[in-house]
Amino acid sequence: MSSISDRMAQVVQELYARKPENQMRPRLEPTRLAVEIMGNPQQAYPVIHLTGTNGKTSTARIIERILREMGLKTGRVTSPHLISFNERISLDGDPVSDELFVENYEQNKPLLELVEGRLAEQSEAPLTFFEAFTALSFQLFADAPIDVLILEVGIGGEWDSTNVADGDVAVFTAIDLDHTKTLGDTVEEIAQTKAGIIKEKSVVVSSAQWESVAEIIKSRSKQESHFAGDSFELLGAQPDGYGTRFSVRGVAGQYPDLWMPIIGEHQAENAATAIAAVEMFLGGRAIADEILRSALADSLSPGRLQVVSKEPLIVLDGAHNPAGLRSLKRSIQWHFKPERSIAVVAMLADKDIAAAAAELAEAFDELIVTQVEGPRALAASELAEAIREKGGKVIAVEESIPEAYAMASRLVGEDAMFVTGSLYLVGAVLEMLQEELNEEE
Repeated sequence: MSSISDRMAQVVQELYARKPENQMRPRLEPTRLAVEIMGNPQQAYPVIHLTGTNGKTSTARIIERILREMGLKTGRVTSPHLISFNERISLDGDPVSDELFVENYEQNKPLLELVEGRLAEQSEAPLTFFEAFTALSFQLFADAPIDVLILEVGIGGEWDSTNVADGDVAVFTAIDLDHTKTLGDTVEEIAQTKAGIIKEKSVVVSSAQWESVAEIIKSRSKQESHFAGDSFELLGAQPDGYGTRFSVRGVAGQYPDLWMPIIGEHQAENAATAIAAVEMFLGGRAIADEILRSALADSLSPGRLQVVSKEPLIVLDGAHNPAGLRSLKRSIQWHFKPERSIAVVAMLADKDIAAAAAELAEAFDELIVTQVEGPRALAASELAEAIREKGGKVIAVEESIPEAYAMASRLVGEDAMFVTGSLYLVGAVLEMLQEELNEEE
């Protein structure tokens, strides 16, 4: 490993040594202090800010790809990563280089230490991982420089570290139950927290929402707001090869017969929201036809209904909560229609396991249960028991992800195999497949 790779690994380790965001009280002051000491880099470029329960990363990637096709230099922040930490920060569509990230970290480390000193004086806990990461990201983009930042929240919205930035466009993907311990037990409570990303100047663009959720978002909006099914809409979507063909009535334009190599009707809905968000970023102008078609044809959403083998059919999808698993279940019947399906599944312990287990039991004919690494992981035996209680057919419990994957690969035959339940599981499998590919080469 080269010295820069070594140093990158050390930097990531230093960041991860900080407290994770989900163990802190809701607060914005430390991130605000950090960006003020850095000179408020988050004000150096316009921001499209995204929140929601599922679909944030796919929508962010599609927005970014359209803007890049228009010739704009883009920055994008998404989480979590699948294989490499660098995926969390993208410059012009590519993960940031180790050199650039390390240089940015080393230049700003003294400023982070200054922030820590101020926080200690106020008897406040040090910067969390995500607070430090967010401030560093804003600085890196200001130095790049970029024309626009596509910014995905970490968790929630109002108290999320990314919310020290003011979004020119505030984008909401569908809001459902997730992170209930942090955000609230009802969709309305969760919507209140997520609506916190709306600022004085933010134009709102939202996917279809529960009526009560839409009312909350509208009540917080100071500018115009555009909702799917009202200002814009998906006019139809069909499976087409290993992708989706669809049409969109935008806020400012009509976009018939579009195609993207991303699978799922819900992804066509995400694309419609992305199109409306770009229109609003452009000040309410339609997107040129050739730009939109070219951008969509080149759009990707790794780990989301990603086909890694066609014979046998093997699909990876990071559906990590009940709403995501419902979308996956619909997509399996909508796009693949397998006679029999086998799944490798793992989940994090802080999810609604009973509801997720019910979806998993219904979606797949047979399941092999495994577990991811880390303190938030749910034991494979616990998940297996929950799935069996919901009537699911668990044929094996295998703690080793490679062993679980290999077993499912042997058993799938001519049927369909899915890997789901956690983005961390999907990331681990993608990394394993990448290593196998590298060895073959």
